[in-house]
Amino acid sequence: MNAPAPHISENRPQIRQLDEAAINRIAAGEVVERPASAVKELVENAIDAGARRIEVAYGDGGKTLIRVSDDGCGISPADLPLALARHATSKIDGSDLLNIHSFGFRGEALASLGAVGRLTITSRAPGHDAAEISATAGKITAPKPAALSAGTVITLRDLFFATPARLKFMRSDRAETQAITDTVKRLAMAEPAVAFTLRDVTGGGEGRVTFRADAATGDMFDALHERLRTVLGREFAENALRIETEREGILMTGYAALPTYSRGAAVAQFLFVNGRPVRDKMLLGALRAAYRDVLSRDRHPAAALFIECDPTLVDVNVHPAKSEVRFRDPGTVRGLIVSGLRHALAEAGHRASTTVAGATLGAFRPEPSVARVYQMDRPSASARATGYSGQAPEGFAEMQSALSARTASYEDSPQGPEYSHAEHAPLGAARAQVHENYIIAQTADGIVIVDGHAAHERLVYEKLKAQMAARSVPAQALLIPEIVDLSEGDCAAILAAAPDLTTLGLTIEPFGGGAIAVRETPAILGNVDARAMILDILDELSDQDSSDTIRTRIDAILSRISCHGSIRTGRRMQPDEMNALLREMEATPLSGQCNHGRPTYVELKLPDIERLFGRS
Repeated sequence: MNAPAPHISENRPQIRQLDEAAINRIAAGEVVERPASAVKELVENAIDAGARRIEVAYGDGGKTLIRVSDDGCGISPADLPLALARHATSKIDGSDLLNIHSFGFRGEALASLGAVGRLTITSRAPGHDAAEISATAGKITAPKPAALSAGTVITLRDLFFATPARLKFMRSDRAETQAITDTVKRLAMAEPAVAFTLRDVTGGGEGRVTFRADAATGDMFDALHERLRTVLGREFAENALRIETEREGILMTGYAALPTYSRGAAVAQFLFVNGRPVRDKMLLGALRAAYRDVLSRDRHPAAALFIECDPTLVDVNVHPAKSEVRFRDPGTVRGLIVSGLRHALAEAGHRASTTVAGATLGAFRPEPSVARVYQMDRPSASARATGYSGQAPEGFAEMQSALSARTASYEDSPQGPEYSHAEHAPLGAARAQVHENYIIAQTADGIVIVDGHAAHERLVYEKLKAQMAARSVPAQALLIPEIVDLSEGDCAAILAAAPDLTTLGLTIEPFGGGAIAVRETPAILGNVDARAMILDILDELSDQDSSDTIRTRIDAILSRISCHGSIRTGRRMQPDEMNALLREMEATPLSGQCNHGRPTYVELKLPDIERLFGRS
């Protein structure tokens, strides 16, 4: 016997109008997903109101209390009831939904919060007395006088008490607290000129401050750098590169970390569009693509990037939470991010992050120090040389010659005079090679330890890429073209990208219907599965509107070639070879890390070395 269809009834269903409370609760499910969503909406309203100081207090992960106080323009008593009405806003007039300059514009947040919790708004606008209005499960009270000097205080208690089923989907207090903290930090990065305070008042009282960011001063980059130092930490600020580039009226600014300052997860990637924090798949993909050549797949870059463009070129009204955007020309934005970041990384040259030296020092285990021994001021180089020669024990010269098989003085080197002042170069002058791989170089204020194989691997790789770019990618013609059957949509997409693919050695032509003919493939790839490559390219085109599949494969082969063609561990190098390697590293972009994102050298300052021996 056939079972009845669950969605078909013998009685005709009746269409009915939902009441206002049900409408608001349904809308709240789109706008307010968790306490952090409520904090985001309320803080954005405070920023739109021109606030310069914002304080966020929460209790029990925001489940029992969220209070946002600001010193913005406030709301007049007459406008308070309208503030709790759905689709009522002061941000836009509704005539142009593509020219939006504010965080909020939908007019849903306060009405949604009042429908699922106990909401109280206390506000005072200039020239008006303070007033208060409340909404509980959608029931709004009349405004009444209140005490407040200026600005607005919005208190939300018992979030989702009117929709108990939503409470079952709340995570632990700790997880919800972390989400609130992340939300406030993102908004703090977007507005460096605004002071933020986050306070945990669980259990009552004044609570404790869990995050504070004072208003930053100075020009745009100085203020942003100071705010990023507060939010992301000193190490990020010290190892971040300043980004400023423009293409076709779209400006990208911000800071991106060096490849050697990478993370194990994508937790330090912050993207903003016209000041609005977003989580956009296309933008994150462009960020990964920019670092593709300097990071391994299990490492993730750290960056805070700000995209500024004409509001009419981007649609922010594609998601109720406004966390996603759509660009009119996504290819231009993606190209701007990739090229801008790669240019900044190349300009950084051989620079590596300071955290590499910190990790190295942390690996040392000096003996427990006793009482500090008084040390005289450090003598000059000539004084040290004179002192060492005078203190040398009998037979030391013979002993030195017997033990220095892998070192050479610059005076003994055929190119000694050329390197007499090399220690003043960024990577210093080579003094020795240990374990037939690691070069020890002396700088003006410390030492540098270079992984010879990794450094030379990067140098060879960059040369091969430059040669490939100069000569284009050689293609090999297939004796019998491979026919790949596709859908009409996929066929049109791949043929639209055909000119770009041809420059990479992949030549395709239409073959009728939804089929294409692959006539040439990149010669450096050897025998390839043309159909699998085409499908991979289509996946990337669908996901990112562009494809790096071929370029990635070519770079991978060049990387393997450079690995096999570089100096092998175990080969003893002469002083002039070591110094030539150091000078080439200084002149080569991205030489601070190998092809897999690992550092090629470690720099230790003399005070840090002396501290290891208790001399500081």
